[in-house]
Amino acid sequence: MELTEAQRAELSEARAARAETRRPTVPALEAMLFEPIPVLDHGFLRVVDYMGDDGAVVQAARVSYGRGTRAANEDRGLIRYLMRHRHSTPFEMCEIKYHVKLPIFVARQWIRHRTANVNEYSARYSVMDREFYIPAPAHLAAQSAVNRQGRGAVLEGAEAEAVLRLLREDAQRNYDHYAWMLNEDEAGQPLDEARSGLARELARMNLTLNTYTQWYWKTDLHNLFHFLSLRADAHAQYEIRAYAEAMLRTVEAWVPLCFEAFRDYRMGAVTLSAQMLGLVRRMLAGEAVTQEASGLSKREWRELMEVLGRG
Repeated sequence: MELTEAQRAELSEARAARAETRRPTVPALEAMLFEPIPVLDHGFLRVVDYMGDDGAVVQAARVSYGRGTRAANEDRGLIRYLMRHRHSTPFEMCEIKYHVKLPIFVARQWIRHRTANVNEYSARYSVMDREFYIPAPAHLAAQSAVNRQGRGAVLEGAEAEAVLRLLREDAQRNYDHYAWMLNEDEAGQPLDEARSGLARELARMNLTLNTYTQWYWKTDLHNLFHFLSLRADAHAQYEIRAYAEAMLRTVEAWVPLCFEAFRDYRMGAVTLSAQMLGLVRRMLAGEAVTQEASGLSKREWRELMEVLGRG
């Protein structure tokens, strides 16, 4: 990820600014403010602002007036109880705002999470940057034979080189056509006085989905945890998972007690159906249970065996 000199200067100015406040702050997250975390080849994620901390979750749950004088282990126990029993509203008391630079196709996946406030860079008013996501060879894979929305074996040799060449050539060619249709430089000035240029809102439709866009994305902690439980999961598409993993670093710095509970009860946990739980109890009682006699489908049985370490 390369930042321009103007972008570096803007970030340096923002980091140098100081403001007095009476609200709770988190030193570990304060240190991360305005620091872009590189993601993929040209993308980044950075924390712009936040409200609340672990104490805000505890305060909301107890409906207390101040920060409280209870021991830290009591606060930890309460937060873990709230997470374990899926109490959501106390976690909604914390909010965070990110600035994200990401490929358009990742943004279209991301926007499916409708519980956030979003403002995206507008190609109706501004010219898109000539930056495209090109997968690293390790992430260039064939279609999975068993999962319609997953990847299979990594492409290698001449086939991989041909795919990467096409991705680069298509993106560059389409951007060249986009720039020609606009007929203007980066400052918006005409390149050819004889042509008026196509409207930006029309020219943008020729861009490839691996073109980078940017947005501000603000959400509360409860909905952020829901996003992360899906997008930081091993089954998520690699490209959006890379952003989710960068987010996890910021959440751990921001609300370490909530993060610990989320890691233990959501990310590191599994959900069993009533049928599955009944089978586990039968197994613990010493009964030999088979898939045919379990009442589970082959897929459900396979998933249960994997969870129990018997796959």
